[in-house]
Amino acid sequence: MRSAGLARLQGLFAVYKPPGLKWKHLRDTVELQLLKVRGLAFTSLKVGVGHRLDSQASGVLVLGVGHGCGLLTDMYNAHLTKDYTVRGLLGKATDDFCEDGRLVEKTTYDHVTREKLDRILAVIQGSHQKALVTYSSLDLQTQEAYEMAVSGVIRPMNKSPMLITGIRCLQFAPPEFLLEVQCMHETQKQLRRLVHEIGLELKSTAVCTQVRRTRDGFFTLDDALLRTQWDLPSIQGAIQAAAPRVAAELEKSLRPSLGTQEPPGPGQPWDSERPRSALEPESHVGH
Repeated sequence: MRSAGLARLQGLFAVYKPPGLKWKHLRDTVELQLLKVRGLAFTSLKVGVGHRLDSQASGVLVLGVGHGCGLLTDMYNAHLTKDYTVRGLLGKATDDFCEDGRLVEKTTYDHVTREKLDRILAVIQGSHQKALVTYSSLDLQTQEAYEMAVSGVIRPMNKSPMLITGIRCLQFAPPEFLLEVQCMHETQKQLRRLVHEIGLELKSTAVCTQVRRTRDGFFTLDDALLRTQWDLPSIQGAIQAAAPRVAAELEKSLRPSLGTQEPPGPGQPWDSERPRSALEPESHVGH
């Protein structure tokens, strides 16, 4: 019984992280939930964490158990994109780009239109796509590179600044607006800074009121276990349900090998906190 239980606890699963909860606390909570199952007597169970979410952000957080910690490393090396919904509020700027930060400036926003916002988003996407091609180190004269570009699967071979592969406005009801952002190598702070910089481009100001991850690689909100489901049966079921998809997607994403950089160990965050402009990504390799 014990070995069977342990076998079903080897792999990846996703949870929904609510805002206000630190990822370390979430990981420890899940770990304790699994360790307290006396019948299985897990004594050295470790839960690894994939791409982190800071305490203010919410959404899909991928965890690994057993050999799943190695699969987290594979996810890191695959440079998979992530989806976010990012909510902004026009009319003010704060010191940390968040709504509850220290107020720096208040501005008018009557002149801001949906068309102006869409135009800025198109410029952002275009500049980031150029940077993506540069960081991918592809010979764009080859048929393979052309097919990858057309299908939208170009990825950088190594770590890069935040790269936005897609961005669009989902809702525009001033002073509020809601963006959908597909990106890689991001931090949530950089996404909040993006809202701030969009506000400046609109000749106004804006703060970020919400960052929510809706997809991390091949895990979506539909896969994410809610807090009431952070228990052994639910986690075992989620791991088993995801296993075939995880294997297939990683095999596809890691062909060919994407480099040899060493990711941080299981449970450690992967994302750099270095501030960068989201509007003009660095486009030179090797920085």
